[in-house]
Amino acid sequence: MCSQKQHRAEFGDFQTPIDLAREVCSLVTRTGFHPSSVLEPTCGSGSFIRATLEAFPYVSRVLGFDINEQYAEQARRVVTAVSSNAFIEIRQSDFFLIDWSKIVGELPEPILIIGNPPWVTNAELSTIGSNNLPTKSNIDNLRGIDALTGRSNFDISEWMLRKSLEWLDGKGGILAVLCKTSVARKVLTSAWRRAAAIASAAIYKVDAKQHFGATVDSCLLLVRTDPAGRTKECNEYSSLNSQQPSNVFGLRDGRLVANFEAYGKWRDLAATGMNGWRSGIKHDCSKVFELQLRNGNFVNGLGEFVGIEPGVVFPLLKSSDLARNREPHRWMIVPQRMMGEDPSHLQHDAPETWSYLMDHARLLDKRASVIYKKRPRFSIFGVGPYSFAPWKVAISGLYKKLHFVQVPPFQDRPVVLDDTCYFFPCRSREECELLHTLVQSDPAKEFWSGFIFWDAKRPITAQLLNLLDLSALARVIGRVSDTTQTLAERQVVEYTEGAHRQLLFR
Repeated sequence: MCSQKQHRAEFGDFQTPIDLAREVCSLVTRTGFHPSSVLEPTCGSGSFIRATLEAFPYVSRVLGFDINEQYAEQARRVVTAVSSNAFIEIRQSDFFLIDWSKIVGELPEPILIIGNPPWVTNAELSTIGSNNLPTKSNIDNLRGIDALTGRSNFDISEWMLRKSLEWLDGKGGILAVLCKTSVARKVLTSAWRRAAAIASAAIYKVDAKQHFGATVDSCLLLVRTDPAGRTKECNEYSSLNSQQPSNVFGLRDGRLVANFEAYGKWRDLAATGMNGWRSGIKHDCSKVFELQLRNGNFVNGLGEFVGIEPGVVFPLLKSSDLARNREPHRWMIVPQRMMGEDPSHLQHDAPETWSYLMDHARLLDKRASVIYKKRPRFSIFGVGPYSFAPWKVAISGLYKKLHFVQVPPFQDRPVVLDDTCYFFPCRSREECELLHTLVQSDPAKEFWSGFIFWDAKRPITAQLLNLLDLSALARVIGRVSDTTQTLAERQVVEYTEGAHRQLLFR
């Protein structure tokens, strides 16, 4: 029998306090909405079922489902304490095995879909070996590398909420659910892009620490559907009791925009299909791949002295280093020149390094991410000729500000960055200084601010940075030159400077 901690890890189990459930239902009633039926796909111990029965005395049908039979039984007991003429049914069932289209199709309109779906990601479930997952699919049609790495990691609630909104297509209803704020935005973006019939959308911030003891940005997502609905905007409120929105975001020109004013002012700087900005190197085993110098000798994260060929070791910067403008004080073993290359060539090119990796194969083979499956042993990701560019302009993806840093060579070696950072490769000091001037300019920062949601776990991404057309920016701030043209061309042409491909194992 699993512990409560294990159960929370597998099922994202944060039971909703009854007071919070009542606040949510009160907010729904203030919109003037009166449901004929209520559906809670993950009802837990029944707080929302009880609150809806109290708030909507004339509802005719109430259905609740939960995978946990003990919770389903608790919910049945809870509803018996509330006087209601509604037909109420609580079932134990797996969300991923239910024919929801049939169930929703039989419910009288308008329909209220309410609840608090699990707060857990597919990566977290994979780590603990859980099968409590939807059928795997590339739901956003991500390109190969994005589908394999971080961008394909999603909250289970996101998948559930996308489906819930699809159930309401062509119907009158409301979706009122507690979820992570980042999930709410993704769900809305997906719905807007498929032209879902949404009449209105709102996000109300909820204090997850107070209600659930969880340190995460969370909210109530409230979406009203109607066959005639066409909105692609969402009002943001600072709390469940707020009367006026603090911000409005939505879809513009197919892009998710955080600040309409900033986007409207600088929309001519927007580009599509750019790939100049790159993520740093992903390896998922810092104890083996990351080293420090101690009395002139390399030491790994296990406290072991490491003797390997110097040609495979590069100075390393992480997000915290960029934020503090620090010089490298760590080093990274880089066993590949580019993606897809088999590190086994080290047996001949760098035998001491190969021996070191073999000695630590147990740790390296345990890396859980799917990106390492069916890949050559000891592979890393996010590496290519651009990784060894002698100069770079870089930024942390984790810190809450647009702070770019010039990254020069260190001890005659190109500096590499980890996968919490993003960078643009430069071939010379001149390119680096000019690019830094461009991206630190007010137009550039205002443009990017139009897209950034600062409450996100990683507000800065390569996808965001690649929205800016450097050529258009150079014209706006009067810095057009051969160098800016070269940088702009690198946004659309793969970085393949042959000379620097040879920096590894030269």
